[in-house]
Amino acid sequence: MLSETLSFYKTAAETISKLAVGPLWQIITNWWWVVLPFLLIKPFLYLWLWRKVENWLITIYKPLLFEIKIPKEIVKPIRAMEEVMNSIHSVVYHPPNWWEKWIDGQVQTSLSFEIISVGGDIRFFIRVHEAYVEAVRAAIYGQYPDVEITLVDDYTKKVPQDIPNKDWDLWAADYVLLKEDAYPILTYKKFEKEQEPVEEKRVDPVSLLLEALAEMGPGEQFWIQMGASPLTDIESDWIEKGKELRDKLAKRDVEKRSQQKPILLEAAEILIKGKTEETKKPEIERLIPPEMRMTPGEREIVAAVEEKISKPAFATNIRFVYLGKRDVFRKAKLRLAFTFFGSFYTHNLNALIPFGKTLTKIPKEWFFPINIVHPRRVYLRQRKIFRNYVSRFSPFFPLVRSKSKFMLNIEELASLYHFPSWQVAPVPGVSRIEAKKKAPPELPKE
Repeated sequence: MLSETLSFYKTAAETISKLAVGPLWQIITNWWWVVLPFLLIKPFLYLWLWRKVENWLITIYKPLLFEIKIPKEIVKPIRAMEEVMNSIHSVVYHPPNWWEKWIDGQVQTSLSFEIISVGGDIRFFIRVHEAYVEAVRAAIYGQYPDVEITLVDDYTKKVPQDIPNKDWDLWAADYVLLKEDAYPILTYKKFEKEQEPVEEKRVDPVSLLLEALAEMGPGEQFWIQMGASPLTDIESDWIEKGKELRDKLAKRDVEKRSQQKPILLEAAEILIKGKTEETKKPEIERLIPPEMRMTPGEREIVAAVEEKISKPAFATNIRFVYLGKRDVFRKAKLRLAFTFFGSFYTHNLNALIPFGKTLTKIPKEWFFPINIVHPRRVYLRQRKIFRNYVSRFSPFFPLVRSKSKFMLNIEELASLYHFPSWQVAPVPGVSRIEAKKKAPPELPKE
């Protein structure tokens, strides 16, 4: 009897299994291809856009590098460079529309502001798409009519392209912001005293950088690069995040206020239930505005955040490369960049710090076998950052990672890149022009 019962249940289970699996398997075998478009659409669009952008960069995009030689006497304050950055932002900003992006492969072009020292010879450069050269040139001459702008060959091509090699070594790093984009770094308004009658007493981190770069000897080079792509608040959500951060710091509970009960309903509840601790506290808070409940330090932070998000901004990536022949290469000199970028640090706002994932220093792992390939890992990282510098790519090109680019507004960028006068930076290695010259009608070429 027991065996017959077990046999019955076994037969029933097999029948149900056949009825359930049979149609399901037929559906899978007949319609499996339906899900493929949903799985492949994202990688397909990525590869399509990559190919289109690569083709546009090869055929249409023609970046030019021009050097800026500055006079000994520059009476303009650093604020003048902020006006230059503002003008550059307006003329270079040209985001592609749908057709230009997906069919033509056009992208928003970026600029590169660069300061280099070759054996102690310090030079200023700007690299920009040829379509915007005249506009950028006019923006600079508008504030600095006495400078000399000359088209030059790319200095990165004058060194071996396989660095590091048996003759050359390098050390490099990319930079990122320590905190959120809305927090500003220290800007020229904090260290420039325009009312200071004696110009030599003005403090300028760029002058300290030039002093250090002048110490480079024969066979040594130090490159600093600041890539900047103009953006607006429409394309990026960092403005909205900045406003949310401002409201949070100002103790404005926006969500709570939006959900606040109508006054009549709240009064009726008080008459029925009486006053509770929950109703007493909001009344007190409403009597004291949020601004009065902030400390002086909090007010300063809120004002700084508001000022940063109120100005045009660039999606920025910053890096430096110290390279030289092995017989004169000294790793201690890479501290020059650390000192310069550390000058813009404020403990209550923001700071520029080296990005650990792109440093040419890779710590050894506790797992011993992987340390066998440690020299190779360092070499590959050196090659990658050198290639990114020469090509002016972002740290993770062609991948897009928000951490590799950050927002700096025109005031912050002008603080990092501007032209100091001889009185502020009496460095003999800086390429300067002796006599004042008017802007030439055409851009000369060396």
